[in-house]
Amino acid sequence: MSELNRVRTRFAPSPTGFMHIGNLRTALYAYLFAKQNNGDFILRIEDTDLERFVPGAIDVVYSTLKESGMEISEGPNEGGNYGPYIQTERKDIYMKYALELVEKKAAYYCFCDKERLETLANSEGIKRYDKHCLHLSDEEVKMRLARGDKFVIRQNMPTEGISEFDDLVFGHVEIPNNELEDQILIKSDGLPTYNFANVVDDHLMKISHVMRGNEYLSSTPKYNLLYDAFGWEHPKYVHLTPIMKDAQRKLSKRYGDANFDDFIKKGYLPEAIINYIALLGWSPKGEEEKFSMEELIEKFSISGLSKSSSIFDQTKMSWLNGEYIKQLPFDEFMKKAKPFFDASCIKDRYDYEKFGKLLQSRIEILSEIPEKVAFIDQFNVIEKEQYYHKKFKIDENVALKILEYSIPKLEAIEFTEDNLHATIVKIAEELEVKSGAVYTVLRIAISSCNVTPGGIVEIADILGKDESMRRFNKALEWLKE
Repeated sequence: MSELNRVRTRFAPSPTGFMHIGNLRTALYAYLFAKQNNGDFILRIEDTDLERFVPGAIDVVYSTLKESGMEISEGPNEGGNYGPYIQTERKDIYMKYALELVEKKAAYYCFCDKERLETLANSEGIKRYDKHCLHLSDEEVKMRLARGDKFVIRQNMPTEGISEFDDLVFGHVEIPNNELEDQILIKSDGLPTYNFANVVDDHLMKISHVMRGNEYLSSTPKYNLLYDAFGWEHPKYVHLTPIMKDAQRKLSKRYGDANFDDFIKKGYLPEAIINYIALLGWSPKGEEEKFSMEELIEKFSISGLSKSSSIFDQTKMSWLNGEYIKQLPFDEFMKKAKPFFDASCIKDRYDYEKFGKLLQSRIEILSEIPEKVAFIDQFNVIEKEQYYHKKFKIDENVALKILEYSIPKLEAIEFTEDNLHATIVKIAEELEVKSGAVYTVLRIAISSCNVTPGGIVEIADILGKDESMRRFNKALEWLKE
């Protein structure tokens, strides 16, 4: 039986900063496929590009995967039978395999300096290595190694024929071999390039399915030539289309787009983010769009992956986030909402829970909370036109009549929700207007806003009777001016 029969997927980020949405989606698909096949999800840190290493980035990878609900089977912290799981800790492994390729003539030492490489550009300015050092004699190679000349190790690519492979998304792919450059496998600092390390690691860690962006589709023949040179079995490939900012531009970590931590700070829930990015490139069967992690594991399929790019729609993600917020138990909602209440104008002044009951079903993102409660401190002059309402037949005269009649009625009652509702309904009956007209006029009068997070009764309950009556009377003054 093949050693690749057990499903083993990997997420192999470079520790270069925060978790980009595209990287997180790759991790998610690898995780879902592994879990639904009772396989293993491996975390490997590809940190051989030392210039781009960001301190603390590995911790960010861990915290993001944990917050997203992805459990790691093997990794730097978890251990496993195929470690180390950080590439810089595997340096000696790569050199050993590179030297094996040199022995097999599948790779060779290259001593060309930067100045020579600069001269290799063709008429279009494209630089391709010309295999110059492939033709050095064994004696010259030994002499130059002995005297300590700097070198890299390059893969010896065929120059004729085609390389072909099957991808589980894109189907059969053929690449002419004369398009494959002799890529560097080991850099002058002794560390491997991504192109070499990922092949060695995927084989040694028994990765069965490699999921990555389709920008690597044209490089896959290079990897397969390495597998063939070693006599290793190829993994199965799943190349994923990019997530786009719009029709022309990809989402890019480099330009600060779509960062998981930023979305969390803005008040998106991890479950909603994961749910949404699962749909960016994968189409579930049926019309349902809201899935728990357990449902995603059950329903995810490689056959549902798209060959077309997906456009990131933050409006849709916000809507989906709102659906998750609505379904939170109230205590959990308040726990998540507290930092946003603390950052608002009501901090230490009002009962958060009253606002929470008002807002939970009315917001899509937790960061909307400060803006939604700002009316508390923004009681401004009300323009007469603000009261106009075609459906309820309200103009400034109707508003004046309602407000003049309502103030003494409200002054006479104890402010409870039941009393307020009953009084407003009675006022409407006595004035022979729709109750909606009374609710509307009083809501604008108490808030000075046409759009509020709640109705007159909820707002009055939060403000209390004294402040509510002060506002009603002030609104009446403005209407009479």
